[in-house]
Amino acid sequence: MEKYFSEMVERYPVLKDVAPSVRDLAVELTELFKRGNTLFLAGNGGSAADAEHICGELLKGFKSRRELSAEDKQIFENAAGSDGAAVAGALQYGLRAVSLLSHPALTSAFGNDVDPELAFAQQLWALGRQGDAVIGISTGGNAGNIRKLFIAARAKNIRTILLTGSKNGSCRDFADVVIAVPEKETYKIQELHLPVYHTLCLALESQFFKMME
Repeated sequence: MEKYFSEMVERYPVLKDVAPSVRDLAVELTELFKRGNTLFLAGNGGSAADAEHICGELLKGFKSRRELSAEDKQIFENAAGSDGAAVAGALQYGLRAVSLLSHPALTSAFGNDVDPELAFAQQLWALGRQGDAVIGISTGGNAGNIRKLFIAARAKNIRTILLTGSKNGSCRDFADVVIAVPEKETYKIQELHLPVYHTLCLALESQFFKMME
């Protein structure tokens, strides 16, 4: 997977200093997925869209096809004959990623009945297990709901990963891993988050699936 980090720095020289942290995170998450654990993601506004984007790259083929094995295809065919075979022929393997933005009924109800800043924390408390990890995206590093999400994660022994900018926000106090791109304006931070997480997703995919060149 080394070539993806080299390509990131070649295309975005400003990310040279964060490349080792992205590589280390890719190695850590590779082990997480090998264990069968889950990666959760959350953010606000544009960062919420980034969290969903990352999930999309992990749950299906990004650069690879991730076609099901002959063994798994046979399981589908045994279960439902030709219909099962057709389904298996279209499905792809994925990595266990869950966006905490994807449960609007729960988040709106919890926000209305309890506290909107705790909606992410509530989901992680209910769904997360020891050995999981959560990526919280906060450009300024001060998002209250991300900070409280990290507090809940720490209580469950879940690794916390902060994707942020160069400001020293309060979320850092509860982050096990910090990847801070060298920008201070929100849109510029978001522009650099994209190559960071695309590189991360490519690196992870290369560890589990045959890559297509």
